[in-house]
Amino acid sequence: MQTTIASVTRPTAVPPESNPSQNDGQNGRWASYNIIRRNGSVVGFEPGKIAIAMTKAFLAVNGGQGAASARVRELVEQLTSQVVAALVRHRPSGGTFHIEEVQDQVELSLMRSGEHDVARAYVLYRERRAQERAAAAQAQAASAQPAAAATEPQLHVVENGVRRPLDMAQLRATIEAAGVGLTEFIDTETIIKETVKNLYDGVPVDEVFKSAILSARAQVEKDPAYSQVTARLLLHTIRKEVLGEEVSQASMAQRYAEYFPTFIQRGIEGGLLDPKLAEFDLERVARALNADRDLQFGYLGLQTLYDRYFLHVRGTRIELPQVFFMRVAMGLALRENDREARAIEFYEILSSFDFMSSTPTLFNSGTLHSQLSSCYLTTVSDDLEGIYDAIKENALLAKYAGGLGNDWTPVRALRSHIKGTNGESQGVVPFLKVVNDTAVAVNQGGKRKGAVCTYLETWHLDIEEFLELRKNTGDERRRTHDMNTANWIPDLFMKRVIENGEWTLFSPSDCPDLHDKYGRAFEEAYVGYEAKVASGELKLFKKMPAISLWRKMLSMLFETGHPWITFKDPCNIRSPQQHVGVVHSSNLCTEITLNTNESEIAVCNLGSVNLVAHMKPTADGSYELDHDKIKRTVGIAMRMLDNVIDINYYAVEKARNSNLRHRPVGMGIMGFQDCLHMMRVPYASQAAIEFADRSMEAVCYQAYWASSDLARERGRYESYEGSLWSRGILPQDSIAMLRAERGGNVEVDESSTLDWDALRARIKEQGMRNSNCIAIAPTATISNIIGVSACIEPTFQNLYVKSNLSGEFTVVNDYLVRDLKKLGLWDEVMVADLKYFDGSLSRIDRVPAELRELYATAFEVEPSWLVECASRRQKWIDQAQSLNIYMAGASGKKLDDTYKLAWQRGLKTTYYLRTMGATSAEKSTGRGGELNAVSAGGTATASVASAAPVLPEPEIVGAACTMRPGDPGFEECEACQ
Repeated sequence: MQTTIASVTRPTAVPPESNPSQNDGQNGRWASYNIIRRNGSVVGFEPGKIAIAMTKAFLAVNGGQGAASARVRELVEQLTSQVVAALVRHRPSGGTFHIEEVQDQVELSLMRSGEHDVARAYVLYRERRAQERAAAAQAQAASAQPAAAATEPQLHVVENGVRRPLDMAQLRATIEAAGVGLTEFIDTETIIKETVKNLYDGVPVDEVFKSAILSARAQVEKDPAYSQVTARLLLHTIRKEVLGEEVSQASMAQRYAEYFPTFIQRGIEGGLLDPKLAEFDLERVARALNADRDLQFGYLGLQTLYDRYFLHVRGTRIELPQVFFMRVAMGLALRENDREARAIEFYEILSSFDFMSSTPTLFNSGTLHSQLSSCYLTTVSDDLEGIYDAIKENALLAKYAGGLGNDWTPVRALRSHIKGTNGESQGVVPFLKVVNDTAVAVNQGGKRKGAVCTYLETWHLDIEEFLELRKNTGDERRRTHDMNTANWIPDLFMKRVIENGEWTLFSPSDCPDLHDKYGRAFEEAYVGYEAKVASGELKLFKKMPAISLWRKMLSMLFETGHPWITFKDPCNIRSPQQHVGVVHSSNLCTEITLNTNESEIAVCNLGSVNLVAHMKPTADGSYELDHDKIKRTVGIAMRMLDNVIDINYYAVEKARNSNLRHRPVGMGIMGFQDCLHMMRVPYASQAAIEFADRSMEAVCYQAYWASSDLARERGRYESYEGSLWSRGILPQDSIAMLRAERGGNVEVDESSTLDWDALRARIKEQGMRNSNCIAIAPTATISNIIGVSACIEPTFQNLYVKSNLSGEFTVVNDYLVRDLKKLGLWDEVMVADLKYFDGSLSRIDRVPAELRELYATAFEVEPSWLVECASRRQKWIDQAQSLNIYMAGASGKKLDDTYKLAWQRGLKTTYYLRTMGATSAEKSTGRGGELNAVSAGGTATASVASAAPVLPEPEIVGAACTMRPGDPGFEECEACQ
């Protein structure tokens, strides 16, 4: 794996491709690039010289005739392009390369191309030239006068047009300050040496600190502590940009207090901040800013904040980290009685990384457009006006960073009769193409890609074409490559699959009541429509074996990653709000399950508790949950989430009405995998399942308790009466309701450890402030900010390069590095092995077996363990969870077993199916790609009682959803978090 690094500021487009072997010099598109030669002089970057050097290397090996061949000429041109692309990738707007950096890339490109003899010749040439230079330098030193030998070349920097000597003492002090508290793990001398090596006489002063940042981050693969060092060096440049001068960390406590009122004024004058923020006691809140918390960040987290969250005026940032957190906190406290006290309370849990609000809240809190909610769920009506109203609503809601979930089931199917025109409908798909293009066009205010997920029920007559929307073949007019899709599956379909029964597809224009029915009521109505088909009364339909449609669902899921598998009945039967409506879909990331209809758009605002911050050491050296701290954090966080409902900017009135009436929120968790590492518990273990159970029980218990206390203070939500809450039925109690409606087929552990009777009594007395309280969202971005594993995800890889809108970042498993260092196993060879084996320890025999088990990566954990952990969480959750399924060695049987197990264990939804690319799998195993083998004889992940035959393989032909954290688009659902 190539461990590349990102630019300090947000990257722009790489220059367009052309023939890099052409000598553009300083007159072409390479005019903004320079080369530092070994003597310190700076010359223009000329890619043509790279081609010449490569050609000479081929000449040395192949002779003149061989090097002149068309193949070699073409190869040299290709390799030169790769070298230039690798160089400019991290300096897209121009910059300076050291000659050694260029030669390193040439060497790498030759080796990767398989030209090992040429690469060897090139390496030997470099070594010979290095020896010659060293000998020449030694001879010159011996003959030089003593006074001259003592003289070192003086570097100068340029700042605001003024040339001055580089202050090496200050540079050293800055770099050493960045390493305070980390000297056990890092070498500041290496950073200083590399920083200076990349400088030249007359370098702009800003480039000095960029060089320091790049030098530090290049060491991250050696130890994760370098990520913190890099973040602190970046922080130094941010402080200079915001405050207008270089300021040391030691001075920041005073400077924060002085600057904060200025920030508020600048933000208001710049048309960014709500003028109401100026009504706070700014001196009081400024005194609460804790400058030391700036030192918590890793590089990925701080760079992400700088690029995408910090407010700026005409391109210049006006926020620093603690200012940012206080701005968010003040925005959430605008309607509190003691605003300052609440703002400081909110700031404390945000800035300490105990809890993090979702991305829309962080973007917009305290601003003039306070769109703080994350998710919007809509139902599309079956008429042209309603369809285009829904598309318009999508655009308005997406503009300010809302993620969208659309229920399209009511729209009539292809060939259905249109009474108004006496014609035939074109079905759902043509409209979904418009939805797809709208999501692309309205890209969340230019901050990130628009995102929407469309849901369709499994009985809809257009379901087969719906399954193919994300295919890369077929009619492009009926494909939606930028939109997510999900199956909304009733229990009756799963029963028919297990029983190997028939399934009938209908148009909703012929059976509109199926859309609003679930459980036994749905089953009775559905069987009634099948009787109408049998009698000839209903003409538009299609019958097929249920297993055939199930196969196609799984095949498309494997091939394209869509549509996701979600279950209608558990979402409704276990919904606290079933007395006032129906859950017709989930959201963009499958964790929100709220009612929608033609007059109500469901809204949910999110935030997540950092479980890592709520672990405490035990007497035996392990860790356990700190229940007292969880209670405090969750209580404050629930207040913050409830405040969002009243402060939020609503682009659509139907969303406002729904949100104020039901007041749902979605608190989630993140850092689950980190906690397992702290406790020395493998993900694939019964102990992990138990921790999933106990940790979710604790968070849910405190969230429901806090909502009840808010009801006592602020009043119950409007539609409370008749809810499951009002009837004394808590989420875990509703499992029995699901089992009764299904007639079995629900196998869920129902154990508990907390005093739920006390909570029932409290809710009976006080009611609830929020119709829904818990939902586990992906936390794709906010977990990056605070430096923990995303939500409930297993470790993707122990060493990899992560790509997002801020660039590329080397990510190393800190827990693993510490363990290997204790054993004396963390060295350059281990780093190389991890790169070669894609971050997996499984093939590195010198690592102890217990560590290989503890640090098993996502594709090494059987998916049944993920499902079992999710089942224990779902017991307590009043909404759902974003559950990615990671599967190596995907087979029809394995897919069948896994998703039936999810249904049987009572899960409401699942999210992406992540599989492994064939090339990656083969390199990881070294024995023919077993991890990616697609074979009829796949091993079952868990036993599921089923009368259905084993799925044959021919339909499962892709290697879809091989996206991983290092790929663009992997984190598209950060729209939620």
